[in-house]
Amino acid sequence: MTRLQYLPQRIDNDRFDVAPLLYAGLLSDDPHTVIDFQGQQLSPQALRQDVAAFQAWLAAEGLEKGDRVAVMLGNSVQHIALIYAIVLSGLVWVPINTKLRGMGLKYILEHSEPTLLMLDDEFAPLFEGAEAPGGRLEGNARVVNVADQDWRVSSRGDAVPPGELTHTPCEVGDTLCLIYTSGTTGAPKGVVFTHRMMRIATEAAIRVADIKAGDRAFLWEPLCHIGGAQMLLMPFLEKVTLLVVERFSASRFWSQWQESRATHLHYLGGVLDILMQLPEDAKPADARIPVAWGAGVSASSWQPIRDRLGCELRECYGMTEGSSFATLNETGKPGSIGRPLPWITLSLLDDNDQPVPVGAAGQIVVESSLEGTLLPGYWKNPEATAKALRNGRLYTGDMARQDADGDLFFIGRASDSMRVRGENVSAWEVERVFADHPCIEMSAAMGVKSAIGEQEIFLYVKFNEGQSVDWAELVEWARPRLAAFQLPRYFMKIDRFDLTPSQRIQKHKLSPDTGTAWDRAAK
Repeated sequence: MTRLQYLPQRIDNDRFDVAPLLYAGLLSDDPHTVIDFQGQQLSPQALRQDVAAFQAWLAAEGLEKGDRVAVMLGNSVQHIALIYAIVLSGLVWVPINTKLRGMGLKYILEHSEPTLLMLDDEFAPLFEGAEAPGGRLEGNARVVNVADQDWRVSSRGDAVPPGELTHTPCEVGDTLCLIYTSGTTGAPKGVVFTHRMMRIATEAAIRVADIKAGDRAFLWEPLCHIGGAQMLLMPFLEKVTLLVVERFSASRFWSQWQESRATHLHYLGGVLDILMQLPEDAKPADARIPVAWGAGVSASSWQPIRDRLGCELRECYGMTEGSSFATLNETGKPGSIGRPLPWITLSLLDDNDQPVPVGAAGQIVVESSLEGTLLPGYWKNPEATAKALRNGRLYTGDMARQDADGDLFFIGRASDSMRVRGENVSAWEVERVFADHPCIEMSAAMGVKSAIGEQEIFLYVKFNEGQSVDWAELVEWARPRLAAFQLPRYFMKIDRFDLTPSQRIQKHKLSPDTGTAWDRAAK
């Protein structure tokens, strides 16, 4: 029986939900390696002691079911054990993006109202002075440096009894974590991510990645991102090993990949583009990536990536609000995000909530036959909840089109499109083409007012360090790769982009003034 057929039945059986599954897995005497952290191999028994110690300390601190614990840590065994302890204790995990600083960090910590903020030495300087570790944040959250903490002693100085692994019963609709997602404008929204959603996300990740017993999944993603978080349960559903590294490193990737004997790579944030830009000799001749799964490979890059990296590409689409996954490309059609997963119904709708014809762009709207797939709401944000959830459906704000075969193609955010000479142009599609240029690290396309009517396309370009290209030459390179109405008119070099915590360009900070831009129409 395939996972396609049995996923809903497994999900609907409560004894397989997150906390019971994790509890049973950690109590197992199975010797298989669950976590391999840069060569440190950990079985369930090895992890169990650390998880139990964290649980005992959290209980001694007086935390109760439903209390929120913010965590700002780099990838490590200790970080993973702490997450497991939070989940098993019925607490709510609030992952904090380690790249956050200033007002972005302050906003999430104030908005989520945690009881504790757990961090390590690397991030302690961010809270010096009145908000020093051992002190309290505004809102009365206690700050704990895990590097300094003796887990045998509570913050009050009381001895903490030796821990035993425990399991606080939770309902499937209870909140497991608050995951803050950042758009290009506005404050981040806290997705209320339930126990059921995490179980669905992990099962879906196993299906999307085609994970089987004996596989070894490379986990480089920050655990504050659903891309990494959804992998933490994998070893308790299938006998696989998570090969965890501190962070993605282009210079060390191939040595880490081969030493760990990895089989599966999740691509996120342009990871495959980065690997493709490495010198040819950076990749050992016998190295290959058997399976790469994720989102963002353009049709033009599809075959070159497969040829050079030796991988099967499993492109998908999803968002945190819908338990991470909604579609999967299983046919290998270049550039396609595939078709809906079996428990997902996906519609492409116009501004009047009517289905668009084949080939036309429409907003992706998702519903599910599997109860609990969609978020119950955004934390303390009823307006955003009402906008996203309507009549049992999730309005994603993303645009796609469908071809005559029924395969879907992602276009971009509904708010990130332009109208050029009667045509709708996706900024994402334009940017993906320029991402293929060997001298370009990143670009941002935006619509600016046209003297004739509608809009022209203005492209900001950040070149790779030490590289550049003449604008006219760049236009000629791009001309055969874009429709005429997709070709930018204005070009501007930029030294750095302001990015959101999830590494999206904050386009609202880019000036629409074309006065000093290069204008291809003026040549």
